[in-house]
Amino acid sequence: MADSSFSIDRAGLIRALDLMASDALSSPAPLPARLEERGMGEVAALDLLAPLVMDGAARLDLPHAFAHMDPPTPWISWAATLWNARLNQNLLHPASAPFARAAERQAVSWLAPYFGMEGGHMTPGSTLANLTALWAARQRTGARRIITSEAAHISIPKVANILGLIHESVPADGAQRLDAAKLTGDPSDAILVLTAGTTSAGAIDPLALCGRAAWTHVDAAWAGPLVFSARHRARLSEIEKADSIAVSAHKWLFQPKESAFVFFRDEKTAHDAISFGGAYLATPNVGVLGSHGAVAIPLLATLLAWGREGLAERIDRCMENAAKLARAIATDPKWRLFAEPETGVVLFRPATGDCDAAAARLPPGLASTTRIAGESWLRCVAANPNVAIDRVLEAVARAL
Repeated sequence: MADSSFSIDRAGLIRALDLMASDALSSPAPLPARLEERGMGEVAALDLLAPLVMDGAARLDLPHAFAHMDPPTPWISWAATLWNARLNQNLLHPASAPFARAAERQAVSWLAPYFGMEGGHMTPGSTLANLTALWAARQRTGARRIITSEAAHISIPKVANILGLIHESVPADGAQRLDAAKLTGDPSDAILVLTAGTTSAGAIDPLALCGRAAWTHVDAAWAGPLVFSARHRARLSEIEKADSIAVSAHKWLFQPKESAFVFFRDEKTAHDAISFGGAYLATPNVGVLGSHGAVAIPLLATLLAWGREGLAERIDRCMENAAKLARAIATDPKWRLFAEPETGVVLFRPATGDCDAAAARLPPGLASTTRIAGESWLRCVAANPNVAIDRVLEAVARAL
């Protein structure tokens, strides 16, 4: 007997879309305390979950959503993600994902040249991209230490721990960039990790340091997509001299999680160093992941729909919103601006008084908080192209 749960149910799928689009969901009912013996059926399960999922989520597309590095996603990526869930492709084996593998190669071939890279592959996030790149670096160079700025992402000390490498931290300057003057000694036997868009301040380390070490990796998880903007790509000048680069597609490429890239200047050499075969594999398995899904397909759909210009326009809009917010803060004596935003991250705090109290007076989702040199700062990240910047400016002005 055919199991209808594995067939297309148009009415059920339409119900799911209606619930997703509804602004008036029913009051949430609690989930059962334990797994019940008999299920309630698919549509009833959707009706139960919708208010919990939709109303219990941080809404990244709200007019004042200006807080985190997680963007809203375009509807075409929702549709392609639904296709992925329907087909459940596994890119480990060519026979199980013929087009999905080609889609990932296509996405890599479209995007890698903008960074001056030859190729690479996708990972679920930039933490895995950083791990993959530094694993390849260790294998190719024999380096036993990693040098980073003190403002580098937490994934780098994690990677050092996993790979058994020494992690050396270099002080950051007043703008949170790696202070090149503090880079003492000879780094030619080390892996140098530079950040393009630090998590707290959005700072870009001096990319002119690329090539000084045995291997240079750029963690461009946040700011990497600036290369697609004619207006802003110069901020990443010399990134093409790196040996590897990590970029999060689920940040400024506006993709659903979990979607990122590791790019290599010499793809074959890097991939050969981190490839493994197996009796059940038709082709070598490259990188950290074994089985992984067709995350390139939503990205491919978005890139086809927008093109480079459409992507750049949305990034430019985010950058302009950050600049407007920074200008308003800089001219308001009640606030103190950390620095001119370099990559769409705006840090500010009250000129006097408590930062946490000011944060509590802002609408939810407008600002997060971070600490730099022991001092608290409000942090706004321009990841929502549709943010209502006038409403944001009004809310900030009213907060003090």
